[in-house]
Amino acid sequence: MTNQSENESESRQIEAIEEEIGRFRAEQTEAIAKVKDLLQQEDPARGITFHEEIFRLQQDKLRLDTEIQFLQVKLRRLASTW
Repeated sequence: MTNQSENESESRQIEAIEEEIGRFRAEQTEAIAKVKDLLQQEDPARGITFHEEIFRLQQDKLRLDTEIQFLQVKLRRLASTW
């Protein structure tokens, strides 16, 4: 059986993880919006492309996906012991 201070500590950890997930999701949303914007601005006929920037943003989105999944697993693990 866990004591009161351990429960409070786990509760704070859960809140911190949820906040971090929220920040990562906001970053994802921003990256997706930037990719859409860059795709709309591209004009290959005129030589205007943003392939490197788009690729970097897509890689960031994938990294954020992984971070979120990792934190969700951590959150579930904490919640199951709480």
